[in-house]
Amino acid sequence: MDDEQIKKIIYGSEEYDDSKEDTVRTWLRDAYSKNMRWVMINIWVWFFIFLVPIVFSAIQFFRTDQTRDQIMYATIFICCSLGIGFIKTFGWVMMQRPSISREIKRLELRIAELNETVKNK
Repeated sequence: MDDEQIKKIIYGSEEYDDSKEDTVRTWLRDAYSKNMRWVMINIWVWFFIFLVPIVFSAIQFFRTDQTRDQIMYATIFICCSLGIGFIKTFGWVMMQRPSISREIKRLELRIAELNETVKNK
């Protein structure tokens, strides 16, 4: 792969003039791209798998009168809430993944340019 192909991959086509900054909007665009579709579907499925017991345990917590059952429903609620927190963290990392790989490609290009300037001197 030569330098022109690398630049085309990193910067895209010339007619699209983005500020080249990584914003939340670009993270979302990259996260919901065709390559990341199954990861995002998996994240949303697990989110709803954990959301159903949260809603159920919250409703049952206020309906029951026994302390033992309230402790059980509160434990289910807390564990599933932690699970959703983990899923959100995983989703956030997966949203940033394409931008990190793009930065690595930019650094590789800079190293290749620096290597060429050192060889020419």
